[in-house]
Amino acid sequence: MADLFVKQAKEYADARPSYPPQLFQFIASKTPSHNLVWDVGTGSGQAAKSLAAIYQNVIATDASAKQLEFAPKIPNVRYQHTPSTMSMAELEKLVASEGSVDLVTIAQSLHWFDLATFYQQVKWLLKKPNGVIAAWCYYLPRVCNEVDTVLDEFYSSEVGPYWDPARKLVDKLYGSIDFPFEAVEGADHTGPFEFVTETLMDLDDFLTYIKSWSAYQTAKEKGVELLAENVVQKFKLAWGEDGKKVTRFPIYLRMGKVGNA
Repeated sequence: MADLFVKQAKEYADARPSYPPQLFQFIASKTPSHNLVWDVGTGSGQAAKSLAAIYQNVIATDASAKQLEFAPKIPNVRYQHTPSTMSMAELEKLVASEGSVDLVTIAQSLHWFDLATFYQQVKWLLKKPNGVIAAWCYYLPRVCNEVDTVLDEFYSSEVGPYWDPARKLVDKLYGSIDFPFEAVEGADHTGPFEFVTETLMDLDDFLTYIKSWSAYQTAKEKGVELLAENVVQKFKLAWGEDGKKVTRFPIYLRMGKVGNA
């Protein structure tokens, strides 16, 4: 998985959206203590930055050393390059000890994981019974009817063959992803809970976001330029003369507590 994002690490850092304060406030309201977070698949630190404002310490890990180079340096965030798969001994050495973590977060990357192994590690690390796991994804951005129409057609017809099969879990908004955890206090299910994040983008920003997709890199390695001149022209016509536009990314959160598992 990490290899899919190496060559476009800068595009990923520049173009991927940050997440809304409401998302982190909701998650924090469900974690009884705010001492230690493990942010898994942190990429270039989009979630770690916000978590650091709420929790005393954040351990932010990623299997891509290149992406970590673009993460913001924050005093209470420890960035750690890890192997794609870790033994329990490596987990304790590189991340934390058994039963010491209040919250595990996974932003836009849970679909890449070996879930059975990962969940075993999460249950080992989290404080029982109320340690929380929160995993979210975001789907295609919404700009305006004209741009959305071009993007949806491009996504389904041009990009589709180059997505990894794991992408299907995002297409289903994490609703079908295996998630063997208990509902947190005050909830009767584990999600998806819906949020939205907004950012201002001009057309160049928007195209850079597309270039940060793993499918874009996969196509490029096969000699296919997905953003060919005719495609870019379609986006230009749809975008119009406005310059920057409000771009909304819908977010879908799965959240649960570990219980006594």
